[in-house]
Amino acid sequence: MAQDSADLAADYQFWLQKLSAWEQASSKETQQDTCLHLSRFQEFLKQIYEILKEMDSNAILERFPTIGQLLAKTCWNPLILAYDESQKILIWCLCCLLNKEPRTSGESELNSWIRGLLSHVLSAFRFDMKEIGLFPESLGYESVDYYPSLLKNMVLSLVSELRESHLNGLNIQRWKKIILPTCSVVSLWFRHLPSLEKSTLHLFEKLFSSKRNCLREMECCIKESLLPQAACHPAIFRIVDEMFRFVLLETDGAPEVLAALQVFMSCLTEALEKENKQTKFSLKTYFPYGAPSLTAVLAQRPEAIPQRHRLQPLLHISQLLREAVEDHTHGSQQGPFESWFLFVHFGGWVDLAVEQLLRKEAEPPAGLLWLLVFYYSPQDGSQRRVQSMVELKVLLNRLLMLLRSDPLSAIDLQKAAESPSTDPRPPVCGQLARRLLLSLLLWTPECHAIAWEAVTHMAHTDAVTHEILGFLDQTLYRSDHLCVEASRKLAGELLQEL
Repeated sequence: MAQDSADLAADYQFWLQKLSAWEQASSKETQQDTCLHLSRFQEFLKQIYEILKEMDSNAILERFPTIGQLLAKTCWNPLILAYDESQKILIWCLCCLLNKEPRTSGESELNSWIRGLLSHVLSAFRFDMKEIGLFPESLGYESVDYYPSLLKNMVLSLVSELRESHLNGLNIQRWKKIILPTCSVVSLWFRHLPSLEKSTLHLFEKLFSSKRNCLREMECCIKESLLPQAACHPAIFRIVDEMFRFVLLETDGAPEVLAALQVFMSCLTEALEKENKQTKFSLKTYFPYGAPSLTAVLAQRPEAIPQRHRLQPLLHISQLLREAVEDHTHGSQQGPFESWFLFVHFGGWVDLAVEQLLRKEAEPPAGLLWLLVFYYSPQDGSQRRVQSMVELKVLLNRLLMLLRSDPLSAIDLQKAAESPSTDPRPPVCGQLARRLLLSLLLWTPECHAIAWEAVTHMAHTDAVTHEILGFLDQTLYRSDHLCVEASRKLAGELLQEL
């Protein structure tokens, strides 16, 4: 026992010195040293807790007079807090120091100080409190039963106070300042992948919790999660991308999920451009299933291409996709889906394809027709796709012909875009028709006067109204390279009216 006590005392002094050294420097070497020792320090914390839980607070302070200093240094080390297990053990240790019945002002002040440390630990990630498993109603996370029963009430009481003060707007600046550095979060996600998955699921829950999401707000939400910065490394990107793939499959390609994926990709592209590393990862490491030539052309910024040169890369994309898809039409279905999944990451090309089709001076290229049909109906076989291309060309010619009529009729345009009741086309083709009509209304000056009337006729169901709202919001988010100011203004007005 004496030897064990001596070993513990030596360990105690070693870790106190380590924590002091770690807090005095924030260099890359210090972070690496911290990560190197984390597992050993976590075992030390467990040993300390096993001792503390058998003692009252006064006895603890007699035996470990600097325990508050050690735990405080631990609380303010972001790399240690990055590990869920370390957080839990640290909370247990801090709760052991709380005096259940403080009798002096000193004991009350100590309790207040400990509660402040607990407040920092519990709010370190700025996530909803469900994220660290303190509420039994939090599905998919650990329940309160994980915590020792003697500490449960104290922890819940503290969390309740934290939530109330946060919701009331108190101490909001302190909450904003408590956030892990990006390098620490990335280090956490590399070493503890469940934390990455939990963070991404939390983001998905937030993004898809409401039926209507503003893409600008979605962009802010994604950037605040630090996922774009972390996903600059292909290992992180592949995990997040696989989760998007799973959600897309589970929701049959829901527009909200597609929009979130494209906004995430836009944020990632921006983060990659800001990266200042000498060694860049190849596109193949991010998209291993796509042909390198296809990935390279898709990764270009569509809006950076001058208008007179936009058709050629679109036709090249269409050709590469068609070759990949048609080669697998009669074999494995993995090929078509992987090609579509790669394509939908870069939604700006679809905008450009629609823009090119609505230019009235030329016959619509078959490549653009194929590209849009594939985007909206990736599950179709080659024969059905050819038929859809014929229907799309007829629809496009009908809309452009009506555009030349005088006077221009909103009802005629809307009827032209509707499928007859006997038409067996799936609803997704209806989405493509409505997208063409909405684009025509917004991007063609002569249609602006009748836009509201046409949209009113179109929005006859909640589902279509929601679809129109999404299109208008997307137009405002990605329209700088497509629309003139008058078109953007009209989109904002229509969005506000709806």
